Amino acid sequence: MPGTLTSTPLTAVDRCDRCGAAARVRAVLPGGGELLFCQHHANEHMDRLRELEAVIDTEAAPAL
Repeated sequence: MPGTLTSTPLTAVDRCDRCGAAARVRAVLPGGGELLFCQHHANEHMDRLRELEAVIDTEAAPAL
């Protein structure tokens, strides 16, 4: 039986991999890689992430 994939919640220190803004979306790729995006960049790349069958977590990070 496969294990359950769990990820830690986004925090105020998690930053977008594209621009450094606060991360609002985590994309876990099928190969195990992880990308963090601000909402703007998540929206920009969402179609491609879905094509790749990435698991998308849109849990908002708390304010500082």
